Amino acid sequence: MKIKFSYLDRQFADFDDYLDDLRLLVESGDFTLGAPLDEFENRFAELCRMPYAIGVGSGTDALILSLKALGVGPGDEVITTPNTFIATVGAIAMTGARPVFVDSNPGLTIDATRIEAAVTTRTKAILPVHYSGNVADMPVIMDIARRHGLTVVEDACQAITAARDGNYVGSWGQTACFSLHPLKNLNVWGDGGVIVTRSGELNDKLRLLRNHGLTDRDRAAVFGHNSRLDSLQAVIGNRLINQAESITERRIANARHLDEGFADLADFIRVPPRQSNVRHVYHIYIVRAKRRDELLKFLGEREIEAKIHYPVPVHLQPAAQYLGYQEGDFPTAESDSRTMITLPAHQHLEDEEIDYVTESVRDFYGKN
Repeated sequence: MKIKFSYLDRQFADFDDYLDDLRLLVESGDFTLGAPLDEFENRFAELCRMPYAIGVGSGTDALILSLKALGVGPGDEVITTPNTFIATVGAIAMTGARPVFVDSNPGLTIDATRIEAAVTTRTKAILPVHYSGNVADMPVIMDIARRHGLTVVEDACQAITAARDGNYVGSWGQTACFSLHPLKNLNVWGDGGVIVTRSGELNDKLRLLRNHGLTDRDRAAVFGHNSRLDSLQAVIGNRLINQAESITERRIANARHLDEGFADLADFIRVPPRQSNVRHVYHIYIVRAKRRDELLKFLGEREIEAKIHYPVPVHLQPAAQYLGYQEGDFPTAESDSRTMITLPAHQHLEDEEIDYVTESVRDFYGKN
């Protein structure tokens, strides 16, 4: 049985309806900042229980523009985690600010209890990552931010509709940033991103920044960027957004199925703690595994496409050398990089395919 990590061939096996939508777009000539984008932004804001949503070119752009809109720039520091995709930290660097790392916790998100010790007079913002679809400890993070006068940008690129204590991601920070990459829970046919905010002022500012700072065709209020979510991608998003909740519920069910299959393998497979007050949406399903690299090879031989997210923590990447961090500075993130493995858990898997994954893992450890 072949279990692919990518589900796009299944998701878009029948794409004629999408082509009908695109034909209407071509006939309209409404290719930038048009009606499809307006519709998608309104529907995305409603999905996230937020008043404003701004479509941009990518999740990375969402982070960069949010930080810039909040005044982050050269000489500032932004606190984040090394256990994330490189884009989180790259966005900070692109503003001219300095990334400052705090180790992660057993749930794979930033250890909020360590953040305050990293705050300096140069700290401008905290950028927590809702990694894998789990939600960082936002109440603690927001308390630190309030006491130190810091802004908060939520990296929710992997966490659309994730929630803590009934509060959706985006409801804490000044902004939250989402990715519409083809392998995200809500996806489009290329790159795309969305920023949500409660602030009308930030909404207006971000709309300027994403479109060259233009107030009309001939007048620029500020110098901005070109980072508009294409109408073509908005058309795809409008067709898929109604499925966002059902996609997520299926991923949650598949993750629960895998958790149950590993329940008696604690000596070999460590499932991150699951918190009853957190809606973890499982953009990726990660466990910690003994003999991880051998397991990865074994699963590949069984035609199960597993992944490692990510084998090198950001603070040890060549790009981060100028920050001066060394191996041993963040032991949890470093240990996790040697043991984490991502198993297929997407919404298009059938129960028997999930069973094949768990049985294969059990076979590897001699527990079937």
